[in-house]
Amino acid sequence: MSVLLVNVGGLISIGLIVWWFWLSKPRARKVQADRPIEIIVENGVYTPPRIEVPAGKPVTLRFIRKDPSPCAEKVLFDDFGISGDLPVGKPYDISFTPQEPGEHEFTCQMRMYRGSLVVRTADS
Repeated sequence: MSVLLVNVGGLISIGLIVWWFWLSKPRARKVQADRPIEIIVENGVYTPPRIEVPAGKPVTLRFIRKDPSPCAEKVLFDDFGISGDLPVGKPYDISFTPQEPGEHEFTCQMRMYRGSLVVRTADS
């Protein structure tokens, strides 16, 4: 009986881990693109992890790194060909104009920190 409980508990734990890291999607936070959007880099996450911006409008993302971990020292936007080295305790701005609607992931260099930029057209 105890072996069965351990196995069931293990399967539930694996399911929760898979959901947390790969299947869960936080609600996108709509922001005004006329001012910098602050993203805090701390405790293994970007906060907010999901940001919604309009397509074709300039956007500035201001990363504030509080985590001294080496994993947090770089942010990558593969879809846009953009990357940046984030200093600890100092804001770092990335400015660009996203044209392509859709969900575009941004990560650290080891792909452990994950966030997404949701680019919407005016009619979506």
